Amino acid sequence: MRQARYIEAPEKYEGHEYSLFMGGGISGCPDWQSDLASLLKDTSLTLLNPRRADFSLADQAASKMQIEWEFTHLKKADAILFWFPKETLCPITLYELGVWSASAKKLFIGTHPDYKRAFDVECQIQLARPEIEVVHDIQHLAAQVKAWLQEEGKYGI
Repeated sequence: MRQARYIEAPEKYEGHEYSLFMGGGISGCPDWQSDLASLLKDTSLTLLNPRRADFSLADQAASKMQIEWEFTHLKKADAILFWFPKETLCPITLYELGVWSASAKKLFIGTHPDYKRAFDVECQIQLARPEIEVVHDIQHLAAQVKAWLQEEGKYGI
């Protein structure tokens, strides 16, 4: 069985495996991406993580490169997962969710129970993509991803 492949910005993904973009809070919140990657390590996915180990918001050149990396890899990914932690409103993630909820791309969405705009996210998604169930913890998000992979016949390949 294959282990999940992990790609962190600014490394570029050029492969053809099923891929999942891990969108959501990056600054001012816990490293939830590590928890998710651990929960999905037994899958055949390539995990695309925009959270860098070393990144300065004060560096505009680095910020531009980060935005371009995210834009490119959101388009490349087979599916996008959005997590909204309680510590920040995640304005860029809200923007990205708005963009991608208008597409047919596979989405997984979760909000921490104390995320201040959880109601708004749930209401907007119910209107735009009623087939998506918004969940409230990382474990349920990982379970949704695994169920999707099983449906696609791609789990653990």
